[in-house]
Formats: sequence, C-alpha cells, structure tokens
Amino acid sequence: MTFSFSAAVGLLSAAIWIYLFFFRGAFWRIHLFDDDQAQSPAPSRFPVVVAVVPARNEAATIAITVAALLKQDYPGPFHVVVVDDHSEDGTADVAQRAAAENRGEARLAVCSAEPLPSGWTGKLWALNEGIRNASHDEQARKETAEFYWFTDADVQHAPDTLRRLVSRAQIGRLDLTSLMVLLRARTFPEKLLIPAFVYFFLQLYPPRWIANPNSRTAGAAGGCLLIRRAAMLRIGGLAAIRDALIDDCALARAVKTSGGRLSMGVTRASVSLRDYQTFSEIRDMIARTAFTQLRYSAPLLLLTIVGLFLTYLAPVALLLAPSTPARILGIFSCFLALTSFLPTIQYYGLSPGWALLLPAAAVFYVQATVLSAVRFWLGRGGQWKGRAQAPSSP
Repeated sequence: MTFSFSAAVGLLSAAIWIYLFFFRGAFWRIHLFDDDQAQSPAPSRFPVVVAVVPARNEAATIAITVAALLKQDYPGPFHVVVVDDHSEDGTADVAQRAAAENRGEARLAVCSAEPLPSGWTGKLWALNEGIRNASHDEQARKETAEFYWFTDADVQHAPDTLRRLVSRAQIGRLDLTSLMVLLRARTFPEKLLIPAFVYFFLQLYPPRWIANPNSRTAGAAGGCLLIRRAAMLRIGGLAAIRDALIDDCALARAVKTSGGRLSMGVTRASVSLRDYQTFSEIRDMIARTAFTQLRYSAPLLLLTIVGLFLTYLAPVALLLAPSTPARILGIFSCFLALTSFLPTIQYYGLSPGWALLLPAAAVFYVQATVLSAVRFWLGRGGQWKGRAQAPSSP
C-alpha cells in the first residue's frame, strides 16, 4: 500500500473503532447486561404465565428442557405447552415422559401443530399454535395468562429464571424482556466463533439502546423471551410478523413500534444444550438469517463485506504497512478491538489469547454471510430443519 492509501485506510479503521468503542451503547461491556448480577425486587404479585416451547425433532434435549421448566420456583400460576412441530423422532412422547417423571403432568400439555400454512415461518407458526392451545387450557382452568414465555426446546433454565424475568418485567413495566442464554463453547469451532457471535449480536443490538424508548433499536433473544399478553394483542398477535425469519427481533420491533418497553440481557444460569461440533454447523446457523439481516440486498452485502474488512482485517494488515502513521493507526485500532472483545472472552471463561482470533472469526462470518446470499439467490434461503423459509429471490 502507498503511504496515502494506507493512511486513509488507517483513518477509516480508527474512526470506526472510536465509534464502536465509545459511542455504540457500550455494547462490549457485557457485565452491564449480566442479569445474573442484577437485583430485581419481587413484585407485589406474580401473574399467570404460560411457557410455549416449539419443538421440531428435539428428542435429544426436550426432556432436560421440560424438567427444568417444571422445576421453576415461580410463586404464581405457571403452565407449559410443548408444541410438537411435525417431529419424526418421538419428541412429543419424550416430553410427556419427562413430565411424568417430574410429576408435572397437570402443568404440561403437549399439542401437535397444524400443517404449516403459506406465509408463515415454522417457529412462529408453532408458537402461534402454542398460544392457541394455551387459550383452550385457560378456559378450562378459568385463568388468563398475563405473560407468555417463549423458550427453545434445547435450553436448560435455572430454577429462578422465570421469577427473575417476571420481576424485571413487573417492576420495570416492560412489555417484552429477554435473556441471551449461554451458548456452548467447548469444541474448537465453538471457542473460536460463539463468543464472536455474542459480541457481534450485541454490537448490532446494544442492550442500552434496546431499553431506551427514544432509540429505534429493538432486539431480543428468542431462546428466552417473556412477552406481556396485552402487548401481543396490541400488535395483532404473531400473525403481524408471521413471515419473519429473525422472529425474536421482529417481535421486539413490533412491540417497541407500538409503544412498548423492552429489555435484553445475558445469563450464564440458563444454558443452551445444542452442540456445534464442526465449522459447517456454525456456518449453517449463521447463514440461515445473515442475508435476511441485510434485507436481501446485494448493495448492503457489498457494504457489509467492505465494512468488516475495514473494521477487523485492515487494522491487522496496517501493522505491516510501510508508513509509520499507518502502523500507529493499525496499532490503535487493534488495541480498541482486542480491548472490546476481551470481556466477552472472559465471560465465557476462555483464555485471553482467544481474543487475538477475532479477525479470523470475522472472516468466517463474512464467508457465512456470502453463503447466505448465494443460498437465497438459489431459492434455498432460511434453511432450518428441512425447511427453506426465506422468500423467493425475484
């Protein structure tokens, strides 16, 4: 690189990192959003809550999930609906056995989802079916849920998770609150890519901005999401976002646009049971929605690639630049990058040396994003559990 070009790249990279580090809602200071450290006083009452668990071929994990739900120390009325989304591995039977083993048959219902209608994504349809079946149970029990707790079928919740969620929602008068559960980081691919996934997600959706009613940013973590029934009715139910692939953030956006209040945090007390043994498994998880995040736009894809290069790769390249100013700018950007990523690495209990691999993780995410676009253009976008759910490419 010539001096002028390398210096220009260095200035751009430094400007990006000054913005991210100082003006992006302190997204990287993960301890600020750690719900495990928060103290939420108990509300005056604990209302009726119904947990809705969409499950498609989750026989390997659903028993642990159901057991954890039935062991919640929630003081108010609480029921669980597991929606069997056309599973082929006996998910429903495993869920029912888990309820019997934990003496929770009276508090758990297992229902089968109707065939997926046109225009709906699979998970949202399963959640909608769960709400519909919960309403039938409410009529029988003569009690109406004030909150729905949407939780994935591969998450093991701590016993106090629901109590903490409801306390936060009631005291803070929140319409939607969610927690990003701890994703596993045991294998080499997970250690390299999962902390980066959390870091990038918080960068896109800074929790401070989500909680700010004056900010347009709306986000949520769908694996553990509590929503007020009144807010659901106000937005027109899940039908209002029925075709959303990034369903959690779409739901949060609809609630916030309607005047609702949000919060999002992180927790290590509730953990994901899903393993990612290979790079391709994580790649496919990212590729499912990456191009959706870019609104299926080729120009935005190009801008994203350029932006990721300037943010994560250029600072490293500048360390070898022939000009001193460019190298100084590269060192400055690398310092801010590593300093901002280190809290997430520490949150996962990994060695600080893993922070040095952030540029490599960024390259992987670029490749997965490009793959997401290619699959969309080939008519195979939004693939998840045998379904291609993204809209057709024009």
